[in-house]
Amino acid sequence: MYKPFLEHLEQSLFQKFDLQTCPIPAGLEHQVSDRGKNPATIRSWHYRCPELRKIRYTYIDAGASAQIFNSVIYPSHHYELPLLGIDFLSFGQVKNLIVMDFQPLFQDESYLNKYIRPLKELHDKYPDLAQDLEMKFYDANQYFSKYLLFAKTDSETVKTRVFDAFKDYLTLYWRMLDTATPSSDPEDVRRIVKAQKNYDQYSADRDPASGLFSSYFGHAWAERFLYEFLFSDAVPLATGKAMR
Repeated sequence: MYKPFLEHLEQSLFQKFDLQTCPIPAGLEHQVSDRGKNPATIRSWHYRCPELRKIRYTYIDAGASAQIFNSVIYPSHHYELPLLGIDFLSFGQVKNLIVMDFQPLFQDESYLNKYIRPLKELHDKYPDLAQDLEMKFYDANQYFSKYLLFAKTDSETVKTRVFDAFKDYLTLYWRMLDTATPSSDPEDVRRIVKAQKNYDQYSADRDPASGLFSSYFGHAWAERFLYEFLFSDAVPLATGKAMR
Protein backbone atom coordinates (compact mmCIF):
# COMPACT_ATOMS: atom_id res chain seq x y z
CA MET A 1 0.00 0.00 0.00
CA TYR A 2 2.80 2.43 0.82
CA LYS A 3 5.27 1.58 -1.95
CA PRO A 4 4.29 4.73 -3.92
CA PHE A 5 5.14 6.78 -0.80
CA LEU A 6 8.56 5.15 -0.52
CA GLU A 7 9.23 5.65 -4.23
CA HIS A 8 8.23 9.32 -4.08
CA LEU A 9 10.45 9.92 -1.06
CA GLU A 10 13.42 8.27 -2.78
CA GLN A 11 12.89 10.18 -6.01
CA SER A 12 12.62 13.47 -4.14
CA LEU A 13 15.73 12.77 -2.05
CA PHE A 14 17.93 11.70 -4.95
CA GLN A 15 16.85 14.62 -7.12
CA LYS A 16 17.48 17.21 -4.43
CA PHE A 17 20.49 15.99 -2.43
CA ASP A 18 23.91 14.49 -2.97
CA LEU A 19 23.21 11.39 -0.91
CA GLN A 20 25.79 9.11 0.62
CA THR A 21 24.77 5.58 1.56
CA CYS A 22 25.34 4.85 5.25
CA PRO A 23 25.98 1.38 6.65
CA ILE A 24 23.25 -0.43 8.54
CA PRO A 25 24.44 -2.84 11.25
CA ALA A 26 24.82 -6.41 10.05
CA GLY A 27 21.57 -8.33 10.00
CA LEU A 28 19.34 -5.28 10.35
CA GLU A 29 19.11 -4.05 6.76
CA HIS A 30 16.90 -6.91 5.63
CA GLN A 31 15.10 -9.70 7.44
CA VAL A 32 12.43 -12.26 6.64
CA SER A 33 10.09 -13.77 9.20
CA ASP A 34 8.44 -17.13 8.77
CA ARG A 35 6.59 -16.95 12.07
CA GLY A 36 2.87 -17.66 12.02
CA LYS A 37 0.59 -17.71 9.00
CA ASN A 38 1.73 -14.41 7.52
CA PRO A 39 5.42 -14.20 6.57
CA ALA A 40 6.85 -10.69 6.80
CA THR A 41 9.77 -8.98 5.10
CA ILE A 42 11.43 -5.88 6.54
CA ARG A 43 13.92 -3.72 4.67
CA SER A 44 15.58 -0.46 5.64
CA TRP A 45 17.55 2.30 3.92
CA HIS A 46 19.99 4.79 5.42
CA TYR A 47 21.54 7.88 3.79
CA ARG A 48 23.07 11.20 4.70
CA CYS A 49 24.08 14.43 2.99
CA PRO A 50 25.55 17.75 4.17
CA GLU A 51 22.11 19.14 5.07
CA LEU A 52 20.64 15.96 6.59
CA ARG A 53 22.74 13.89 8.92
CA LYS A 54 20.43 10.86 9.01
CA ILE A 55 17.76 9.82 6.54
CA ARG A 56 16.24 6.50 7.44
CA TYR A 57 13.19 4.67 6.23
CA THR A 58 11.82 1.19 6.67
CA TYR A 59 9.18 -0.90 4.94
CA ILE A 60 7.44 -3.96 6.39
CA ASP A 61 5.54 -6.07 3.90
CA ALA A 62 3.42 -8.81 5.45
CA GLY A 63 1.09 -9.14 2.50
CA ALA A 64 -2.58 -8.49 3.11
CA SER A 65 -2.15 -8.66 6.89
CA ALA A 66 0.18 -5.65 7.30
CA GLN A 67 1.90 -2.89 5.33
CA ILE A 68 4.05 -0.41 7.26
CA PHE A 69 6.18 2.53 6.13
CA ASN A 70 8.21 4.48 8.67
CA SER A 71 10.75 7.26 8.21
CA VAL A 72 12.53 9.90 10.26
CA ILE A 73 14.74 12.58 8.71
CA TYR A 74 17.25 14.28 11.00
CA PRO A 75 18.75 17.62 9.90
CA SER A 76 22.44 18.30 10.33
CA HIS A 77 23.38 19.42 13.83
CA HIS A 78 24.00 22.87 12.32
CA TYR A 79 20.25 23.29 11.73
CA GLU A 80 17.69 23.60 14.51
CA LEU A 81 14.91 22.47 12.17
CA PRO A 82 12.34 19.96 13.43
CA LEU A 83 12.68 16.33 12.44
CA LEU A 84 10.39 15.03 9.72
CA GLY A 85 8.51 12.04 11.10
CA ILE A 86 6.38 9.66 9.04
CA ASP A 87 4.55 6.56 10.27
CA PHE A 88 1.95 4.83 8.11
CA LEU A 89 0.47 1.51 9.22
CA SER A 90 -2.18 -0.67 7.60
CA PHE A 91 -3.47 -3.95 8.96
CA GLY A 92 -5.70 -6.07 6.79
CA GLN A 93 -6.73 -3.17 4.50
CA VAL A 94 -9.19 -2.14 7.22
CA LYS A 95 -7.14 -0.55 9.98
CA ASN A 96 -5.11 2.30 8.51
CA LEU A 97 -3.28 4.65 10.87
CA ILE A 98 -1.31 7.61 9.55
CA VAL A 99 1.01 9.92 11.48
CA MET A 100 3.01 12.72 9.86
CA ASP A 101 4.59 15.73 11.51
CA PHE A 102 7.41 18.22 11.78
CA GLN A 103 8.65 17.07 15.18
CA PRO A 104 9.92 20.08 17.16
CA LEU A 105 13.19 19.83 19.05
CA PHE A 106 12.21 22.72 21.32
CA GLN A 107 8.91 24.05 22.63
CA ASP A 108 9.61 27.76 23.17
CA GLU A 109 7.26 30.14 21.41
CA SER A 110 9.83 31.69 19.06
CA TYR A 111 10.92 28.27 17.82
CA LEU A 112 7.33 27.10 17.26
CA ASN A 113 6.42 30.30 15.41
CA LYS A 114 9.42 29.94 13.14
CA TYR A 115 9.33 26.23 12.34
CA ILE A 116 5.88 24.90 13.21
CA ARG A 117 3.57 27.78 12.35
CA PRO A 118 4.23 27.32 8.57
CA LEU A 119 2.51 23.91 8.87
CA LYS A 120 -0.84 25.44 9.75
CA GLU A 121 -1.88 26.03 6.16
CA LEU A 122 -1.30 22.39 5.24
CA HIS A 123 -2.92 21.19 8.43
CA ASP A 124 -6.01 23.23 7.54
CA LYS A 125 -5.98 21.78 4.03
CA TYR A 126 -6.40 18.24 5.37
CA PRO A 127 -8.88 18.47 8.28
CA ASP A 128 -10.04 14.91 7.67
CA LEU A 129 -6.49 13.71 8.45
CA ALA A 130 -6.21 15.66 11.70
CA GLN A 131 -8.56 13.72 13.94
CA ASP A 132 -7.22 14.63 17.38
CA LEU A 133 -6.86 10.98 18.34
CA GLU A 134 -5.57 10.03 21.77
CA MET A 135 -1.85 9.25 21.99
CA LYS A 136 -1.45 6.13 24.10
CA PHE A 137 2.34 5.94 24.19
CA TYR A 138 3.55 9.51 23.82
CA ASP A 139 3.02 12.93 25.32
CA ALA A 140 1.41 14.96 22.53
CA ASN A 141 3.15 18.08 23.85
CA GLN A 142 6.63 16.62 23.51
CA TYR A 143 8.24 16.10 20.07
CA PHE A 144 4.90 16.56 18.33
CA SER A 145 3.42 19.72 16.87
CA LYS A 146 -0.17 20.89 17.11
CA TYR A 147 -0.32 20.64 13.32
CA LEU A 148 0.48 16.95 13.01
CA LEU A 149 -1.65 14.74 10.81
CA PHE A 150 -2.94 11.83 12.88
CA ALA A 151 -5.85 9.79 11.61
CA LYS A 152 -7.54 6.46 11.17
CA THR A 153 -8.84 6.20 7.65
CA ASP A 154 -9.74 3.89 4.76
CA SER A 155 -7.45 2.49 2.10
CA GLU A 156 -8.85 4.67 -0.68
CA THR A 157 -8.12 7.83 1.34
CA VAL A 158 -4.57 6.56 1.89
CA LYS A 159 -4.05 6.33 -1.88
CA THR A 160 -5.46 9.81 -2.52
CA ARG A 161 -5.65 12.33 0.33
CA VAL A 162 -2.84 10.86 2.42
CA PHE A 163 -0.53 10.63 -0.59
CA ASP A 164 -1.27 14.26 -1.51
CA ALA A 165 -0.63 15.37 2.08
CA PHE A 166 2.60 13.38 2.17
CA LYS A 167 3.88 15.15 -0.95
CA ASP A 168 2.83 18.55 0.42
CA TYR A 169 4.50 18.03 3.79
CA LEU A 170 7.68 16.86 2.08
CA THR A 171 7.71 19.87 -0.26
CA LEU A 172 7.27 22.28 2.64
CA TYR A 173 10.03 20.60 4.62
CA TRP A 174 12.50 20.92 1.71
CA ARG A 175 11.50 24.57 1.31
CA MET A 176 12.17 25.26 4.99
CA LEU A 177 15.52 23.52 4.73
CA ASP A 178 16.42 25.59 1.67
CA THR A 179 15.79 28.84 3.53
CA ALA A 180 17.31 27.80 6.86
CA THR A 181 20.65 29.29 7.88
CA PRO A 182 23.12 26.80 9.38
CA SER A 183 24.76 27.82 12.62
CA SER A 184 28.47 27.49 13.31
CA ASP A 185 28.13 28.56 16.94
CA PRO A 186 29.45 25.65 19.07
CA GLU A 187 26.86 26.32 21.76
CA ASP A 188 24.03 26.12 19.22
CA VAL A 189 25.41 22.88 17.82
CA ARG A 190 25.73 21.36 21.31
CA ARG A 191 22.14 22.33 22.09
CA ILE A 192 20.89 20.68 18.89
CA VAL A 193 23.00 17.54 19.44
CA LYS A 194 21.51 17.18 22.91
CA ALA A 195 17.96 17.77 21.66
CA GLN A 196 18.28 15.14 18.92
CA LYS A 197 19.77 12.64 21.37
CA ASN A 198 16.93 13.31 23.79
CA TYR A 199 14.46 12.69 20.96
CA ASP A 200 16.04 9.31 20.25
CA GLN A 201 15.99 8.29 23.90
CA TYR A 202 12.40 9.40 24.40
CA SER A 203 11.26 7.62 21.23
CA ALA A 204 13.14 4.39 21.85
CA ASP A 205 11.80 4.13 25.39
CA ARG A 206 8.19 4.44 24.21
CA ASP A 207 8.04 3.11 20.66
CA PRO A 208 5.06 0.72 20.47
CA ALA A 209 6.44 -0.80 17.26
CA SER A 210 8.98 -2.73 19.34
CA GLY A 211 6.32 -5.31 20.14
CA LEU A 212 5.41 -5.63 16.47
CA PHE A 213 9.05 -6.15 15.49
CA SER A 214 9.37 -8.77 18.22
CA SER A 215 6.30 -10.65 17.02
CA TYR A 216 7.73 -10.94 13.53
CA PHE A 217 11.48 -11.16 14.05
CA GLY A 218 12.08 -12.03 17.71
CA HIS A 219 12.88 -9.93 20.77
CA ALA A 220 16.67 -9.90 20.37
CA TRP A 221 16.47 -8.69 16.77
CA ALA A 222 13.84 -6.08 17.67
CA GLU A 223 16.02 -4.64 20.45
CA ARG A 224 19.00 -4.36 18.12
CA PHE A 225 16.86 -2.74 15.43
CA LEU A 226 15.46 -0.22 17.89
CA TYR A 227 18.74 0.88 19.48
CA GLU A 228 21.31 0.23 16.75
CA PHE A 229 19.37 1.64 13.81
CA LEU A 230 16.04 3.39 14.42
CA PHE A 231 17.17 5.43 17.44
CA SER A 232 20.90 4.90 17.42
CA ASP A 233 21.63 7.76 19.83
CA ALA A 234 19.48 6.12 22.52
CA VAL A 235 20.82 3.91 25.29
CA PRO A 236 18.88 0.72 26.13
CA LEU A 237 17.00 1.15 29.39
CA ALA A 238 18.90 -1.55 31.28
CA THR A 239 22.24 -0.09 30.17
CA GLY A 240 21.15 3.41 31.08
CA LYS A 241 20.17 2.32 34.58
CA ALA A 242 23.49 0.52 35.03
CA MET A 243 25.39 3.69 34.05
CA ARG A 244 23.59 5.87 36.58
